[in-house]
Amino acid sequence: MANSKATYTEDSIRSLDWREHIRMRPGMYIGKLGDGSSSDDGIYVLLKEVIDNSIDEYVMGFGKTIDIKISDHRVEVRDYGRGIPLGKVVDCVSKINTGGKYDSAAFQKSVGLNGVGTKAVNALSTYFKVQSFRDGKTKLAEFERGETLKDSRIGKSGEKNGTYIVFEPDGKVFKNFHFRPQYIENQLWNYAFLNAGLTIVFNGQKYRSENGLKDLLEKKTKEESLRYPVVHLKGDDIEVALSHSDQYGEEYYSFVNGQYTTQGGTHLQAFREAVVETVRKHFDDNYDVRDIRNGIVASISVRVQEPVFESQTKTKLGSLNVAPKGPSMRQFVGDFIKQSLDDFLHRNKEVAEALKKRIKQSERERKDIADIKKIANERAKKANLHNKKLRDCRIHLDEKHKGKGEDRRQETMIFITEGDSASGSITKARDVQTQAVFSLRGKPLNCFSLTKKVVYENEEFNLLQHALNIEDGLDGLRYQKIIIATDADVDGMHIRLLLLTFFLQFFPDLVRQGHVYILDTPLFRVRNKKETIYCYNEEEKQRAIGKLGGKPEITRFKGLGEISPDEFGQFIGEDIRLEPVLLDDETNIKKLLTFYMGKNTSNRQEFIIERLKVEKDLVEEAV
Repeated sequence: MANSKATYTEDSIRSLDWREHIRMRPGMYIGKLGDGSSSDDGIYVLLKEVIDNSIDEYVMGFGKTIDIKISDHRVEVRDYGRGIPLGKVVDCVSKINTGGKYDSAAFQKSVGLNGVGTKAVNALSTYFKVQSFRDGKTKLAEFERGETLKDSRIGKSGEKNGTYIVFEPDGKVFKNFHFRPQYIENQLWNYAFLNAGLTIVFNGQKYRSENGLKDLLEKKTKEESLRYPVVHLKGDDIEVALSHSDQYGEEYYSFVNGQYTTQGGTHLQAFREAVVETVRKHFDDNYDVRDIRNGIVASISVRVQEPVFESQTKTKLGSLNVAPKGPSMRQFVGDFIKQSLDDFLHRNKEVAEALKKRIKQSERERKDIADIKKIANERAKKANLHNKKLRDCRIHLDEKHKGKGEDRRQETMIFITEGDSASGSITKARDVQTQAVFSLRGKPLNCFSLTKKVVYENEEFNLLQHALNIEDGLDGLRYQKIIIATDADVDGMHIRLLLLTFFLQFFPDLVRQGHVYILDTPLFRVRNKKETIYCYNEEEKQRAIGKLGGKPEITRFKGLGEISPDEFGQFIGEDIRLEPVLLDDETNIKKLLTFYMGKNTSNRQEFIIERLKVEKDLVEEAV
């Protein structure tokens, strides 16, 4: 019921300046905030907005090197482009809707946000510095949360032309944040692949590509897992690379104007459709879509005039056309693939034969499990999944929330728990709007080296894939974050490994696309009559004891079931600590699973023994 005492007068109307608006509504400018545990968290968007401007200079033909340094919470970016015009240095980083990208002749297919990017970085940083070097002169300005600290006069300089930006993200906005090098390295490699010939130096390490998307796929995959050499196709404003691997599922890397569109969009959809049509026509066979796409690993990059994205952070392209008066995206991408890929397959018979062989293998496997799949699906319906195993979130359950909850779908997460006590605590403490819980019964099967048939034969796996809605790929994935929430003891670690094996074996794109996490819960509770501190490791426990003094009560949590729902609410709310499951580009999933989950080998025994020695030494040092 509305508050009858609320007033609505002239005093209720406020006008916010650019700093206040960005800081009050940061999500409008940089998407979600986060602590750096996800690749699309705000601190990486801030970094991207600064680098994008340097990339634009390179694309325009100015500056072949970008120097980047990141230490702790500080970022420095120096390019060697033309440098911001000295008289507009302050305006470009502190006046909304000010920038060079409105000049379509200069930035017709630019990367950065039009007039917003560096302003958002400035407003959301405790310290922001911009310095431009241009034709023997320089201009410097410094800010704190968007407020000007220093505005120097134009002076002389012997530095090369370009722009130097330093910023420190605001810890009040990005709580407990820290940069993860692996996310930054992936981001920088993407820049290098999309801008062949550009050199990026990050903390002394060089990133450079000569062959564009071909290099990207070869780095992301392993040659021994590919069925045929990478097919690399280039045209005006479009570049494509593709192959097929032995893995299940589909793996795509899509880009628009240099922006990594993690959620795809119209260009990726057009590409997927065109590949199917081209393959069918080339082999004169109406292959099933699933058989053509299964195991595909591909990348597509397009350059579009005035692109329209579905969010400010540009993770999904919405443009239906490649230019305001140009052809449709479907026609542009489709015509290129149908012509170029078909020509390539005619010229390279061995590649065509390897592709056909992979399609036939997928077809046989699909038909082999067709009957058991049908039975398993019926069994899943009879199991009454939502009552027996899954406690869903309201955004998915309640029809009336669909319209209002659309924006919150990016916040959805599912906790995979072991045992009734742990799932009960999380269920009572969770945010019912966006957090779901799936309860495991006992230890999952070690599915290493087994075929996908086991997913349907095993009740736990079958119900889990139905809960996630990933039976036919990730298009229908119901949760952005899949969180493994197991105890930190030996049994819990074993269950964690078995679940990771399941995802890596049958749904590796879930991991590669950054959807899988480990829930970090406190090991200790240290408290006295006035204060309670939860600690996630021994070091934090010792600091808490020192802070509280005296002889505080210390509780060691042996399992998640021992943590009360009231306490659990603090660990899965705004301050939730998640460890993303990350795969290096060099990681070979088959070899990884063979080593950890295959038959016990001498190499694994040596690995375990060495780490037991290290653990013993650490314990002795602590004592």
